[in-house]
Amino acid sequence: MNKASQNLKLQKWVAAISLLLLIVKFFAYYITHSVAILTDALESIANVAAGLIGLYSLYVAAKPRDFDHPYGHGKAEFLSAAVEGTLIVSAGAIILYKAIKNLLYPIPIHRVDFGIWLVAATAVVNFILGYYCLLIGKKNNSLALLASGKHLLSDTWSTLGIIVGLVLLHFTGYKWIDGVVAMLFGLLIIYTGYKILRRSIAGIMDEADIKLLSHLVTLLNHNRSVNWIDLHNLRVIKYGSVLHIDCHLTVPWFLNVNEAHNEVDALSALVRKEFGEAVELFVHTDGCLPFSCKICNKENCAERKYNFEKRIDWTLENISQNKKHELI
Repeated sequence: MNKASQNLKLQKWVAAISLLLLIVKFFAYYITHSVAILTDALESIANVAAGLIGLYSLYVAAKPRDFDHPYGHGKAEFLSAAVEGTLIVSAGAIILYKAIKNLLYPIPIHRVDFGIWLVAATAVVNFILGYYCLLIGKKNNSLALLASGKHLLSDTWSTLGIIVGLVLLHFTGYKWIDGVVAMLFGLLIIYTGYKILRRSIAGIMDEADIKLLSHLVTLLNHNRSVNWIDLHNLRVIKYGSVLHIDCHLTVPWFLNVNEAHNEVDALSALVRKEFGEAVELFVHTDGCLPFSCKICNKENCAERKYNFEKRIDWTLENISQNKKHELI
């Protein structure tokens, strides 16, 4: 099973299980009238909607590239995550409203003990499913699954917090605890939604992923070939689970076409071994110039014009510049 199919299958489970848990939580609210449990149920509405949106986005993202979408359909995952983040923030706002209203106009609460067991069961299911979504999402580089996983784990922590509040309410009888707990987790839910929104907008705007770039630069420095005299104009763009990497590679000018292509193949193999097969690497080869001699440590070069002086290590700052490196 390829990555796209695996992502799609898992998201189907997310949508189906989220719907089942939504029913359980509203039943728990129906028998208890706890606004804290209502908080959990309202977030689950966002879970279900986000699960369905994520499912559709992964279906679209899995489509092969076509004439209208030459880079594929992976950006659909960023749009899905943006909608999911918006839904989470909206759910958090509604929760705050309900919590404040409950503090001002308390509603009698019933059968808290039974409600605790019901929501505790949903927390266990959410944790298992959320952890697995994060595991597969990181492995397959899927923003939709990562968003779903974070959302489900956030739901788990908020449910655990709500359970603590309900236990305190059960043993103390202080009804205001119900509203305060709901308010606290309403704010937490809003913050979770903001983080998902922030990451999705960064992906839509092709914002540089500093962590990913740092990993790539370290990999290239540690596995540098003697014929890779210089590397510059490096850029990475994410299209869902696919990474598009562009760069300019400076090689000795006297290499023939096949020899230069072999260096590109070696670079491509190195990157794919580290980041998986879902990588598209576009490498433009440049021939070295006389000033390159000072940073080239290739031995027994018959064309050398200057002695080797110093190797320039690639960094986030210098590798992204659209110019060959040289000693000043």
